[in-house]
Amino acid sequence: MGELIHNVLLYLEGLGYWGIFLGLMLEVIPNELLLAYAGYLVSKGDINFFGAIVCAVVGGTLAQIVLYWIGRYGGRPFLEKYGKYLLISKHHIDVAENWFNRYGTGMIFTARFIPIVRHAISLPGGMAKMPLGKFTLYTGLALIPYSFLYVFLGMKLKDNWETIDQIAGPYIKPLIIAAIILTLLYVGYQFYIKRKGKA
Repeated sequence: MGELIHNVLLYLEGLGYWGIFLGLMLEVIPNELLLAYAGYLVSKGDINFFGAIVCAVVGGTLAQIVLYWIGRYGGRPFLEKYGKYLLISKHHIDVAENWFNRYGTGMIFTARFIPIVRHAISLPGGMAKMPLGKFTLYTGLALIPYSFLYVFLGMKLKDNWETIDQIAGPYIKPLIIAAIILTLLYVGYQFYIKRKGKA
């Protein structure tokens, strides 16, 4: 783990729950790493499990709302010019926009479990002027199991929380498969509604 990330985590640890909240909202380090570290703090008794999940979900949701507003008021030209500073490439924007346009607002929930479009999906949501309330609800609901998993694993790993990338793999795959199944069901439902409407 890099010295910079280590120093950031130590600083956030001193802030307790606020550290988790700010870390997820600002996304200064990978979310998975921060959530695993939060689990480690739970194992030490510095914070409790429920509080860690709440702070992670709220902070993570606010981070995505910022991306939503950027997409809504900046549009694609802004994103193509400045997206690299948000660690979002043009390719990520293309994939996320294509998925959103093809499958609709339900992708705001299911795409949260798929690495390549997890963060970028918020941008086309904003560009399409998706209702903010629905966007916030879908995002928050998706972040609950995601946060729960990483905090729980970090708590179980204790001092070995830095190995989260290797440990989480077998648990993430079922989530991705479930997200794909949900996506297919959602697409099928949308297709059925459209056909029923035409009939």
